[in-house]
Amino acid sequence: MDLDDQLRRFFGTEDLGAISPDAMVSGIERMQVELGLEEDRGRRFALWSLLYLLQSAPDLDVAFDDEEDRNAARDFMDLMDQAQG
Repeated sequence: MDLDDQLRRFFGTEDLGAISPDAMVSGIERMQVELGLEEDRGRRFALWSLLYLLQSAPDLDVAFDDEEDRNAARDFMDLMDQAQG
């Protein structure tokens, strides 16, 4: 899953700064629906990660049935926290 492709798919652009507030809400809602329907673990993780970066990800116990996936998400969250300082 390519980040730019996902941004274009859900928001119509790869430039987050160019997305209107209404388009942001709409795109996030579509992502959340797709996350709920997605069965592929890798795609679910990628969708959740993008939602996390947009501060719209569901809780780990809601998003992931598998403990390994929840741990990977926690690791991702830690890495993002470290990257922000």
